[in-house]
Amino acid sequence: MNQVLIGRKERKGWAAALLLFMPLADRFIELEVYKLSRSLSLEIYEFSKSFPPQEVYSLTSQVRRSSRSIGAQIAEAWGKRQYAKHFVSKLTDANAELLETQHWIGTAVDCGYLEKDKGDQLHHDYDRFSRMLNSMILKADKFCKPFEK
Repeated sequence: MNQVLIGRKERKGWAAALLLFMPLADRFIELEVYKLSRSLSLEIYEFSKSFPPQEVYSLTSQVRRSSRSIGAQIAEAWGKRQYAKHFVSKLTDANAELLETQHWIGTAVDCGYLEKDKGDQLHHDYDRFSRMLNSMILKADKFCKPFEK
């Protein structure tokens, strides 16, 4: 496994290595983490189409909104990367939306709208996604730079 020293902590695994060797993007839509957000939000959309009509204004809209907000927060973070603290703040917001999405996935499983195996797989995918966001937060200086005139 690759090991990367971030701050005073040693990080192991692919998430740390990914950011170490990943070329920086020119646009947020080129970021692997953004592409993953789009893919997972589409997956949420697809399975939520089968929710019962009485959930349309509650669980259905909540899980769709939170899953879509993650990518929007990443895009906003990219726009604020001139200032590392703003960049990190927006990525932290993205991670909060990610955790909310995991909550709604669990609720869908509890209500019997989503198979437990599918819910477990989505939780695993979102855990991996969260590690990618946290890696970006820990390495904000690699992404942030003053705007050029």
